[in-house]
Amino acid sequence: MSLTPSNMLPLGTSAPHFNLQDTVSAKMLSLEALKSDKATVIMFICNHCPYVLHILHKLVDVAKIYQAKGVNFVAISANDVEHYPQDSPDKMKHHAKEFDFNFPYLYDETQAVAKAYQAACTPDFYLFDEALACVYRGRFDAATPGTDVAVTGEDLTHAIDSLLVHHSVNPDQHPSMGCNIKWKR
Repeated sequence: MSLTPSNMLPLGTSAPHFNLQDTVSAKMLSLEALKSDKATVIMFICNHCPYVLHILHKLVDVAKIYQAKGVNFVAISANDVEHYPQDSPDKMKHHAKEFDFNFPYLYDETQAVAKAYQAACTPDFYLFDEALACVYRGRFDAATPGTDVAVTGEDLTHAIDSLLVHHSVNPDQHPSMGCNIKWKR
């Protein structure tokens, strides 16, 4: 594990398009099919990262709350499964069911989507407005494994709340910190 910060995609960047397989339904899903007319959260996660596992229960809860408000969530894993088989699509499907994911869990086999989003770590969060312009990128909250900081999701939820009431999202944003994406060699 190598502690890695987000690259912090420039605010205003248009969401890169994708068409990836959902590991639960086995359907190919595109950004166009998954986007919301209010807000869309794209998150890069994986099965084994302790930083993802630390926030996962709260993340699923936050997604449920905001899906009821019209916000769509999409999880993507881009890890090299040859060297990290615990992140393979069949294990992703099991992981999604085990943690009761209420959002698609897509597999980026070529890693092209992760590169297009400039994703660097897991977890890595991106919030896009109704026009698919990036208004937030960075961390879920300040909690990390081994600290006493409570997992709240406050950084991401404050950004979503601002967007939903048509206020500007605070541009003072903190990078996520987590395991580096396992790039193919």
